[in-house]
Amino acid sequence: MENKTDKVILFKGIKTLIFAVLSLFMGPVLLSFAFSKPDDKLYIPLLIIGCLICAFAVFLIFKGLKLIMNSMFKKN
Repeated sequence: MENKTDKVILFKGIKTLIFAVLSLFMGPVLLSFAFSKPDDKLYIPLLIIGCLICAFAVFLIFKGLKLIMNSMFKKN
């Protein structure tokens, strides 16, 4: 029995990882904006949004890697 990579799931996993990389940059940028002006009225919303985006990036990394692993080592 020959194992082949499911290309549709592989590209879905790669696309998920691309969104994760974008989130990995966007989250810390928002956090640095929030920490640069702690007296501003947008401090708390930027802090919360930045933390959520960082957590979402970690979730997307695990989801993307799982999709890529499933596309390569899928058992039928």
